[in-house]
Amino acid sequence: MIKWFKNSGPGALVAAAFIGPGTVTVCTIAGVKFGYTLLWAMLLSTVATILLQEMAARIGIVSRKGLADVIRGEIKNPVVKYMIVTLILIAIVFGNAIYEAGNISGAVLGVKTLFDIDATFNYLPLVVGAIAFTLLFIGNYKILERALVGLVILMSIAFLLTAIITKPNVVQVLKGLFVPTLDQENLLTVVGLIGTTVVPYNLFLHASLVKEKWNALSDLSFAKKDTFVSVALGGLVSMAIIISAATVDASDVKNASDLAKGLEPLFGSFSKYFLSIGLFAAGITSAITAPLAAAFVANGCLGWGVDMRNIKFRLVWIFVLSMGVVFASLGINPIEIIQFAQIANGAALPIIVGIILWIMNRANVLGSHVNSRTQNVIGIAIFILSIVLGLKSIIQVIA
Repeated sequence: MIKWFKNSGPGALVAAAFIGPGTVTVCTIAGVKFGYTLLWAMLLSTVATILLQEMAARIGIVSRKGLADVIRGEIKNPVVKYMIVTLILIAIVFGNAIYEAGNISGAVLGVKTLFDIDATFNYLPLVVGAIAFTLLFIGNYKILERALVGLVILMSIAFLLTAIITKPNVVQVLKGLFVPTLDQENLLTVVGLIGTTVVPYNLFLHASLVKEKWNALSDLSFAKKDTFVSVALGGLVSMAIIISAATVDASDVKNASDLAKGLEPLFGSFSKYFLSIGLFAAGITSAITAPLAAAFVANGCLGWGVDMRNIKFRLVWIFVLSMGVVFASLGINPIEIIQFAQIANGAALPIIVGIILWIMNRANVLGSHVNSRTQNVIGIAIFILSIVLGLKSIIQVIA
């Protein structure tokens, strides 16, 4: 892990981004309701995420542009370009502003559970927001990277130790991993597990961050290894949460805080502490990466061409972070706005995946680094999956 820490980069930030409170909650519910039987869905989504994130990283390193920049440059029809850029801005920038409250609330929930805090005035979101603001305002990629990698390691250790403490049935775990079960009862949970891992904004974040880390085409091998190890570790952490939750027979477990309290009488107070620390780390890492991704997307979509310390770049992430702090502090649950964001993300996912596959076959962008036939076949399968996920998320919200 120390060696990985020294050589890790953007992949770790992607792992930090997709293991947020939403992922922790969905994995917790999956484990409590269905035991180990949905581990295969997390394995599938982890593999799909590795493949898509590798493509995004390849675009960033070869083109030396962010994904939004490339999309804006390659789509020649002005009407189509305007529609797609608008959808991306709404789904990523405004969507992340709405989801940021959940990220901050997740970190706060971890702290409250860890220290048994029950404050009348909720000041903790301001503290979490201040930490995120400080790291983002510094505007130094290396400092941000080290901080987030450290939090990812903390989160990984916390959740993996929690899973080990519960002493899972290895045979049942392996069966859950490699024997898929899908029915009407668990369908929405499967969609939730895949949807919370294959995240649209991570593709934009990854393509932009690799340019900050690596400068030459020879670095592609490092980027691929970084992506594989980091996302695989993220998938392993998500599986650890499912495994931990599978040991608790409680219908009233709705989030990781409930799970932490449920584990304590069975496996001792250490299990609660590990899980609470993991939830805090998951929340604060996503609270940092969501505003950062939104700023990169706005930068590319609007053609600013600025760096992380530019006032335009900073205003975007300040807006996203501020929205999260306000909603989390006031305890506001903007259901209708969140539903709108879910619809936008559901519509954006297949479009973004389809555009990435199109770009990955354009020699004028990638030269000799275009997709192979095998990569295209797998990519098309993921594209079809993204369409199903998008439709499901939209139908679920509307229904």
